[in-house]
Amino acid sequence: MESKSLESHLLNKEEEEARSPSSFTYGLLLSTSVAVAGSFCYGCAMSYSSPAQSKIMEELGLSVADYSFFTSVMTLGGMITAALSGKVAALVGRRQTMWISDVCCIFGWLAVAFAHNVMLLYIGRLFLGFGVGLVSYVVPVYIAEITPKTFRGGFSYSNQLLQCLGVSLMFFTGNFFHWRTLALLSAIPCAFQVICLFFIPESPRWLAMYGQDRELEVSLKRLRGENSDVHQETAEIREAVEISTRESQSGVRDLFNMGNAHSLIIGLGLMLMQQFCGSAAIIAYAARIFDKAGFPSDIGTTILAVILIPQSIIVMLTVDGWGRRPLLMISSTGLCVCSLLIGLSYYLQKHGEFQKFCSVMLIVGLMGYVSSFGIGLGGLPWVIMSEVFPVNVKITAGSLVTVSSWFFSWIIIYTFNFMMQWNASGTYFIFSGVSFLTIVFIWTLVPETKGRTLEEIQASLVRLS
Repeated sequence: MESKSLESHLLNKEEEEARSPSSFTYGLLLSTSVAVAGSFCYGCAMSYSSPAQSKIMEELGLSVADYSFFTSVMTLGGMITAALSGKVAALVGRRQTMWISDVCCIFGWLAVAFAHNVMLLYIGRLFLGFGVGLVSYVVPVYIAEITPKTFRGGFSYSNQLLQCLGVSLMFFTGNFFHWRTLALLSAIPCAFQVICLFFIPESPRWLAMYGQDRELEVSLKRLRGENSDVHQETAEIREAVEISTRESQSGVRDLFNMGNAHSLIIGLGLMLMQQFCGSAAIIAYAARIFDKAGFPSDIGTTILAVILIPQSIIVMLTVDGWGRRPLLMISSTGLCVCSLLIGLSYYLQKHGEFQKFCSVMLIVGLMGYVSSFGIGLGGLPWVIMSEVFPVNVKITAGSLVTVSSWFFSWIIIYTFNFMMQWNASGTYFIFSGVSFLTIVFIWTLVPETKGRTLEEIQASLVRLS
């Protein structure tokens, strides 16, 4: 009797877990995997300029200013589509937005691969910017909207993991392939996502915004499992969307309402700090940074490629246990120390002191920098951005924050080569100072969002505003 009772209890428990809306399912894994394929394309596009720099400049006769513009014009393209990304994602849906992104990226890679003059090179890079500008908004939002709060942090961080995988692959393969071949290979993941998007559901929250109740339940069933009970979650999503819609319509005026002030400061502040600590420039010009310090660039970029993936996996598995704030604090502290170390290596090299240790300091500093950025500031600002804004202003807020990120990134990427010509050590000392300010900003203003529903997070931020 006891054996039958225990067996019955275990079966009931399995049935309850199957019905639970927070269960880990194949549909959820597939949808997230397909979405973050766009993040992989983003990582490839951001880091392509590092291994390709010397050969492109040599074969097409580009100056430092020309190549700086080629590298940074992608961020201008990203800034343009980022301004429209929220509206596009709201109008046509999250999946269709990813399709548009893929088309832009495929065209961009083909233009770069077959470019025989500077203008076609610029056009290709600009279209890459159009594509990844959409990706930078829609992927974290889509993942946050399909994932239960139990897994949301880890799943959202998979966005950063695939970006790092794209960067790593580009750093590693760039040592073996010609820049034209590299561009052609980079178009393959975009084509893969175009096909796979047919097999994943639309965001439940987007369906609720348009009153598509039947499609909403079908989408949740695909994400939570066919045997799961999604009625409670469906009701919660509808209620949250209805309340947000009733309180105000999405627009610039509503975004700058005092109730959203705290969320806006967090979103814009994290994006500013993320870019002004120099991260985009280090990814875009890694090979040149090693060359300038007298360290073999192929060895240096391979080392960076190797460490990017493990640290991203560790963060993805721990972000829901450790929380966002601790990881952001650790990340900012590491960036502050490592930027100081890199700056010191350039300073000592310039003044002819401790020459034996300069290369060691540089590689340790860059490894620590990339690791520190990856465990927090690399992906978590996007996770938090997708969590802190209510549905009614998420369109406008997401566009504003994403545009700001691209604008800040353009400033850093375009000016970095000129800053290094001015003073290499001073450049990294500035980055170290910005990282210190980031520590203060996170400590004083950024809340913990771990284990809370989107509705709970937004309600708490309104009270603090």
